[in-house]
Amino acid sequence: MAVLEIMENEFQERDFTLPVEQKTEIKIEDLCVEFPDKDGGDPVVALKDVNLEIRQGEFISLVGPSGCGKTTLLRAIADLQKATQGKIEVRGQSPRQIRLQKKYGIVFQSPVLYDWRTVRRNVCMPMELMGMPKKDRTARVSKMLELVGLLEFGKHYPHELSGGMQQRVGIARALAIRPEILLMDEPFSALDEFTKEKLHEDLLRIWRKTNKTVLFVTHNIQEAVFLSDRIVVMSPHPGRVSAVIDVNLERPRGIEIKETPEFTAIVSQVRRSFEGI
Repeated sequence: MAVLEIMENEFQERDFTLPVEQKTEIKIEDLCVEFPDKDGGDPVVALKDVNLEIRQGEFISLVGPSGCGKTTLLRAIADLQKATQGKIEVRGQSPRQIRLQKKYGIVFQSPVLYDWRTVRRNVCMPMELMGMPKKDRTARVSKMLELVGLLEFGKHYPHELSGGMQQRVGIARALAIRPEILLMDEPFSALDEFTKEKLHEDLLRIWRKTNKTVLFVTHNIQEAVFLSDRIVVMSPHPGRVSAVIDVNLERPRGIEIKETPEFTAIVSQVRRSFEGI
């Protein structure tokens, strides 16, 4: 099958009126993560007895106070942090197997772009490392930049872009290798509210078109409610799952949904779940 045909098949916009088979994508059982104490004392327990199932195609947000292990959990799923105890299965395989198969796309708080590379060449870099033929890379980069609304900025350099545009480049680069799962660690936390709102809508549009499973770390409750299917609330010291809250808001969503009583009620429910943490 031709590359362009594969790409067209990849972007089939999701119809939320149709039922979706809910296969388990990620299964976490009794996960514990400890870090050695640098002064030689007892190890620091970052995560303890975490149990969670994430279904294929879901948008899941992890929320909780600083130090509750949200990023540690994301890194453990990504095979960037080893578990001390317990088990993580991703499509029945280990996180390492999934990482080696290039099925993860990761977007960090900072887009980490190379200043000496143009936007196109930044997006292209992971495909170069994979040895993808130049013709295929060129077509893929154009498709990714079109997806994030930056096709006309391909020849620009990172310093010529706003912070929001740089994060879009980071998302395009993460999606360029056709990951099955998109892991996002507070990608919008450094941006102003106006830019965030635009990127929230952009991200939901991209998610709708690509049908990826998304795991999204945030401190912002409203952000989590607007984006998510479910919200995982974590408690600190050590990090545990204290609540999992369904976000039963109609999709597709626009910014106007934030003004509805239903949205406000879910925000209040998540906020109440922090009581006693």
